[in-house]
Amino acid sequence: MSSNTALESKEQVYNPWALTPKEVIDSLHTDIDYGLTEEEVREKIAIYGPNQLKRHKKKSILTIFLDQFKSIIIFLLVIAAAFAFWLGEIIDGWAIIVVILLNTFIGFFTELRAVRSMEALFRLGKVKTRVLRDGSVIEIDAEGLVPGDIVIIESGDVITADIRVVESSKLQADESPLTGESLPVKKNVQAINEEAILAERSNILYKGTTVTRGSGKGVIITTGLETELGQISSLVEEAKEEQTPLEVRLNKLGYRLIVITLVIALFVAISGIFAGKEIYLMIETGIALAVAAIPEGLPIVATIALAKGLRIMAEKNALINRLSSVETLGATGIICTDKTGTLTENKMTVTHLYLSQKQIMVSGSDKSPFSANGQQQNSASDSDLRLALEVGTLCNNASLFEDREGGTGDPLEIALLEAARNAGINVKELNEQFPEVREEAFDADVKMMATWNRMDQDRFRVNVKGAPGTVLEACNSIIVNGEQQPFDDRHRKKWEGINEKLASQGLRMIAVAVKTANDSKGDPYHNLSFVGLVALSDPPRADVKPAIERCREAGIRVIMITGDQVATARYIAESLGIKDDHETSVIHGADLPSNEVLETSSKDTQRILKASIFARINPRQKLDLIELYQKHGHIVAMTGDGVNDAPALKKADIGIAMGQRGTQVAREAADMVLTDDAFSTIVKAIEQGRVIFGNIRRFIYYLMSCNLSEVMVVGLASMLGTPLPILPLQILFLNLVTDVFPALALGVGEGEEGVMHRLPREPNHPILDRRQWLGITLYGFIITLSVLGSLFIALEYLQYPPHAAITVSFLTLAMAQLWHVFNMRSDDSHFINNTINRNPYIWIALVLCVGLLLMAVYIPEMARVLQIVPPDFYGWVTVLVMSLLPFGLGQMRKILVHRA
Repeated sequence: MSSNTALESKEQVYNPWALTPKEVIDSLHTDIDYGLTEEEVREKIAIYGPNQLKRHKKKSILTIFLDQFKSIIIFLLVIAAAFAFWLGEIIDGWAIIVVILLNTFIGFFTELRAVRSMEALFRLGKVKTRVLRDGSVIEIDAEGLVPGDIVIIESGDVITADIRVVESSKLQADESPLTGESLPVKKNVQAINEEAILAERSNILYKGTTVTRGSGKGVIITTGLETELGQISSLVEEAKEEQTPLEVRLNKLGYRLIVITLVIALFVAISGIFAGKEIYLMIETGIALAVAAIPEGLPIVATIALAKGLRIMAEKNALINRLSSVETLGATGIICTDKTGTLTENKMTVTHLYLSQKQIMVSGSDKSPFSANGQQQNSASDSDLRLALEVGTLCNNASLFEDREGGTGDPLEIALLEAARNAGINVKELNEQFPEVREEAFDADVKMMATWNRMDQDRFRVNVKGAPGTVLEACNSIIVNGEQQPFDDRHRKKWEGINEKLASQGLRMIAVAVKTANDSKGDPYHNLSFVGLVALSDPPRADVKPAIERCREAGIRVIMITGDQVATARYIAESLGIKDDHETSVIHGADLPSNEVLETSSKDTQRILKASIFARINPRQKLDLIELYQKHGHIVAMTGDGVNDAPALKKADIGIAMGQRGTQVAREAADMVLTDDAFSTIVKAIEQGRVIFGNIRRFIYYLMSCNLSEVMVVGLASMLGTPLPILPLQILFLNLVTDVFPALALGVGEGEEGVMHRLPREPNHPILDRRQWLGITLYGFIITLSVLGSLFIALEYLQYPPHAAITVSFLTLAMAQLWHVFNMRSDDSHFINNTINRNPYIWIALVLCVGLLLMAVYIPEMARVLQIVPPDFYGWVTVLVMSLLPFGLGQMRKILVHRA
């Protein structure tokens, strides 16, 4: 138990790499077997603070509010208000200020909600660390670590503080973030020279690095800014937050609109002045037009749409780490997926054991009894069966639950332990009888794992399990009734045939082998004695086949990339419907050329691009495949769970990590984490990504057509010399009412039902293409004609005075823009049953906007400021008929387009 010495200042451990583990532990007043007490942790937290490089600064309410004023739009409005006060138009000046404040508060509350939603999502991604406290291993947020904590280290862990290694079993770490060294660095416990540079400190694990292999235990020596990574980060200015691709596109669109609309506004103002209108009125109108033409609500609505999409994805078990991933998801054209745990249940059970003299079946709900040719088999009397089960038990890092089925660790290794237990072998006693003294951890390239287990003082049994092909190559003898017999190429081909037959039935195959050694050194994969094959069943997930069919309908290719055998990969792929256009061919990793070769061989490139199943693939080849797809213009999503998957997850356009069985390295490298590890969740996320992009495109289309109509209305009236159909303050009022609320409603809609029946959009496809710009122009022109028509009717037929006539044209424009929201349904959707009509926010927005318009007409103070005269019955009839004209023509256009 650790010392209870009171802490008054920071404990300094100088050159911990030059001290023995005991010296470091004693210096930090901790205990290797008990850890710190909660009281000691509280004392140390008070002294050292949280384990953070830089505390995530929560965006304050004041900051969010002040950010609303950092806009060229607000700048233009302030100029208009100042100009109004300068000319003595006090009411107009205050009215503009009110509009500024209203816009600001709407932006403030919507952005506040979006920011808080994002902060909540970021909190979900906190890194956890296993630590020994009060004698028990617990998992805590890395922020709560303090010097002196004893940390449990396993392969795949992200190191969250600087740690002195005190126990090590084949421990290796990737230190490239600190040293630039691309190869993993071996870690041990021995003290080294105190002059050793950072890259040579083989007993220290550094914050920000990752464990690529092995396991161990360590004591934390520094946290937060005191770590090596913390000292580096404190010397570098905080990088500017990177804009998402969507934000870049929106900004480009915004800047172009600013230039275009300022030119238009200047032209309108000058043409009006030359037509004899008041200078102040035309300058104010020009400024108001510029404000109206630029969709300043666009970034806010985009943020809300993305934030809502993130929440929906989280509810559907997909946590998004990067905002840009939401947009990219909608363009995904290829999903590269592994097999185990994603396409299959990852719940393995042993079904067969093939030994030298017999095939043993494993049956029954508890996987017992073992039988061969109808005769029950007993591990106590069958030496070969017992040896096979012992190898699978000793060469194993999993553990079983004592009080229930299952265990912790790799599902394949758990299945091996369960098979041994069901055969009557006491797993705990076996490990005590043959204690492990060395482990050669599983290597993805070698495809094998080995342990040295002590038999007596001078002898060790080397237990090996791994891929049948590699294990068979390493064997020169076979165990038959407990005795070694010669094993040549003829025998090897026989066993390769058995392996191929079982694998073609979808069974996961591993081979087990042994040898005896006089020491725990040397190569474990040489001169082995083959024991047998173990077949395991891992059935496909029930939800995968329908999800793959949905992908096919959506134009998304699903490609299986697995380390498993060719026959197993082909069986699972065919059963799930993963296939090529012509035939189900499988490319073996050994036959996969490098990217350098593919660049000079178009035939090989086309063969690989058309293939849908890749077997026996290593991590480097995963990276090559992703690069190949990306070079040919595809947006690629890639699933992974292990340390070796991290480079591919990082390289993919959408890296998808498994939340349940994925390592911390994989989750940190990924753009999306599946909390249920289900393939169908990927498809749901892609669908939501398409919905979000469609919503963003829809509300931009709506905003642009409404804003263009305002510009055209005033511009044409100025050139024709007629009274302005809408006054500057009325433009600003519409800018608030008809832009923000309906656009927000469009931005959070459920989307069209057919989004997964369309091909993925091109990666570089603009938000609005030429066809949509033509639609915007057409709708803007129709709305303009209806407004000018209502003004003409009010002046010529109803004989209204100018202010009353302008009220009619103003209300016509306002109502036309509100009805125009129903033109945002897709051309092939139903007239009544469509996403716009089903969106409750649309109806709320319309009711709110109509209420605000009626208030502007019938509340005297508002009417006076906006220069509105309440219309009579005929005026309202004119407003209703003329405002419905764009809606009617828009619906007719959709019918004609759909029929065509």
